[in-house]
Amino acid sequence: MKFAVLVFPGSNCDIDMYHAIKDELGEEVEYVWHTATDLSGFDGVLVPGGFSYGDYLRCGAMANQSNIMAEVKKAADAGKPVLGVCNGFQILTEAGLLPGALLRNKNLKFMCRTVKLKVENNNTLFTNQYEQDQIIHIPIAHGEGNYYCDEETLQSLKDNNQIVFTYSGDNPNGSLEDIAGIINERGNVLGMMPHPERAVDALVGGADGLAVFKSIVKQWRENHVNN
Repeated sequence: MKFAVLVFPGSNCDIDMYHAIKDELGEEVEYVWHTATDLSGFDGVLVPGGFSYGDYLRCGAMANQSNIMAEVKKAADAGKPVLGVCNGFQILTEAGLLPGALLRNKNLKFMCRTVKLKVENNNTLFTNQYEQDQIIHIPIAHGEGNYYCDEETLQSLKDNNQIVFTYSGDNPNGSLEDIAGIINERGNVLGMMPHPERAVDALVGGADGLAVFKSIVKQWRENHVNN
């Protein structure tokens, strides 16, 4: 499986994404600069965290205007897996690939620590290697991670089982219904604020995030290699 790791001016988690795929999974991966206009050679797209364009305007708003985002939308429409983490989640909401928005943290402070997440739905492209209701430990690092949507959208997320991760025990940013990660209705686009790519090796504090990437590869192989 071949992954694209997008790189915007201000991305700072692209190297972590690259490491997770190449060194931990042993899969193909390439960096793709935001001015690129073709993602057709890739099987999956990773939109990393950071401060794209310095987080001027709304977080992710300027990144959404980059050339590469038209290709990300094509990849999503084609059913390819698209994962956006932290700023990547913000970009995906700006692009309309995921509903809702990410607001300033409730305490108006940037937070960087490990939190507990609950796997709300393990029957997805991104979570099939977790147990249902499993508690995992994943780092956060954000100032605008407070997920918000209107009541109609929230009900739709619940009805379609699109809430994939929630904060367990401690909601660090005030996110609605403790939401930490959601998928689109089709199930091939995931946005999450915590950083699974920073939790892929016990040497750096834990490997609970590695299953996100293993899940993607497992399902892709079942669909494209084993058939």
